[in-house]
Parts: sequence; structure tokens; C-alpha cells
Amino acid sequence: MSELRRPIKQMRIKDGMTAGELIEEMSDAAFGAGRLAEAVDIYEEMLRNDTTKFFGLAGAMVPAGMRLIVKDLIEDGYIDVLVTTGANLVHDLIEVWGGYHYRGTSCADDIELHHQQINRIFDVFLPEDHFTAFEKKLLDLFVELNKKDMSIRELLMEIGRRVDADSIMGVAARKDVPIFCPAIADSAIGLQAWLHTQTQKLNVDTFKDMHEFMDICYKAKKTGAVFIGGGVPKNFILQSMIVTPKGGFDYAIQLTMDRPETGGLSGATLDEAKSWGKVGAGARAVTVYADATITLPILVAAVRERLERK
Repeated sequence: MSELRRPIKQMRIKDGMTAGELIEEMSDAAFGAGRLAEAVDIYEEMLRNDTTKFFGLAGAMVPAGMRLIVKDLIEDGYIDVLVTTGANLVHDLIEVWGGYHYRGTSCADDIELHHQQINRIFDVFLPEDHFTAFEKKLLDLFVELNKKDMSIRELLMEIGRRVDADSIMGVAARKDVPIFCPAIADSAIGLQAWLHTQTQKLNVDTFKDMHEFMDICYKAKKTGAVFIGGGVPKNFILQSMIVTPKGGFDYAIQLTMDRPETGGLSGATLDEAKSWGKVGAGARAVTVYADATITLPILVAAVRERLERK
């Protein structure tokens, strides 16, 4: 029977294994291991081909410690377009301006943390004074911006040009990689921008980004997307294919813990996206259901190893 052509291979772990060797062992296993191995295969092919590479970054990935992974992917040309949440950009700026996120616990006394002016993101602690320093620097930076009718992408580029390059926003500005943040008002950047406009001018056209984003999609020969989580970044990337003649993304990888049964986009499968024409009928696509703070580092490490080796 054709269905029985690929037996499960029992994994063997050896001393000194690399990330790439671990993935090779996973490639003939099942469940999450097999899906992660498939994601590595797809990501490698996506990076090797002449593909316009989209990266959707949702969830608290920067507070959890994923910031430099994303920064280095931009630095090395593995991300052509970044779509993310305002929160990830906020926490990127907090760190580049000298703040820190600290290992904490999810079993903390939150009322006591509030009295100590410590903010909690699951098991990450963030002192309130680091947020205060971020807000002051951002408001000072807004004073420098005298451009009018900026798009959100242009606003983020202007901020990126004024921060250290060892950051997501800084390296994106230096490498001219656009960052799109459709829901920027839903973040401390948006809140501080609104406070700034109460006394000074800062004109941001929230629809202007669409023209630039669609131009990128129209010009792309092949398209690939990596989705960390879902939410607004995932939809903003996928919806572009509804109004372009390409017929959906050629490659798609989703790292998520959300489930499809609720009908929410964050858990929607990539197969479901094919019904909308967002992912191509013949696309290579896989969803890995696991914590992205585990799967993203392994995915990137294994693909980098392969690219360097070959």
C-alpha cells in the first residue's frame, strides 16, 4: 500500500549532536518532531530560492529572549519584510535603551509585584522604571520628527535610524528592511505618540502602508512566510494574497500553540488559508504546534547549519 511506504524511524540521541543532526533524527519521527523537521526542510528551500521572505512576529517573543534571533535574521538577509506587534517593538526599544527583562515566576504575588512596581509577563519581570525611561526617550525622539504624513512603516524607520543597530528596529533601518505594524496604536508606542500629539504635531497615515506592502507582493516572484504565533501580523501578511494575482504563498511555516476549533485566525490552519487563496494550492506548508520559544531557536539553528554546510 502506498500509505505504508515510510516507516517510523526510532530516534537515537548521541553525544555532541548539533541542532541539524537532531533535526535529521526527527525527520522520520511523528507528531511535533516530524512537523518541526518538515518546517526545517521548507525553511531551507525558502531561503535558498529567489523568495521574498515575510516574517510575522506575534506574542511576547522579545521579552522571552528571542530578540537577537530576529535581529540576526534581518542582518543576514533572511527576512525581507517584518510584520510584528507594537509590543515586540516596545520591548526591543526598552532593551536597546538599557532596560532589561528578568527571569521571574508565574506563581508570583501580583499585588506585591504591583507595590514593588514590577510588571509581569508570565514568568518574565520588567521593572516599571525601565518602562518610564523608554517613554521619556520615545517622547524626546518624537520631538525630532518633523516629517509630515508618514506611514507607520516610515515612522518605525525614523525611530530605527535613531537607535543602536544591535536591535530589531536599528538593523532593519540600516538594512532598509521594512517593518510593518498595523496595530501600533495597541502598544506603548501608540500611546506615547497620542500623548505627543496633544501638544505637538505627528501625522501618521495608517492606510499608507498598504500601497507599499502590496507593491512588494506584486513584484515578488516567489513568496514565503514564517508566522510566529498569529494575530494581526499573520492576517496582515496573508490578506495581501487575496488582492494580488499570485495565487497564494509558495511557502508557509507557522509556529503556534493556538488551536483551530475556536475559529480564530491565530489557530487557523494553513490548509484553511488555501480556501481563501492566501496559501497556494501547491505550496509547501506546515504548522508546528509547540511553544515558539522552543521551536524557533531550533528551526533557525538547524537551517543556518545546513546553509553553512552546503
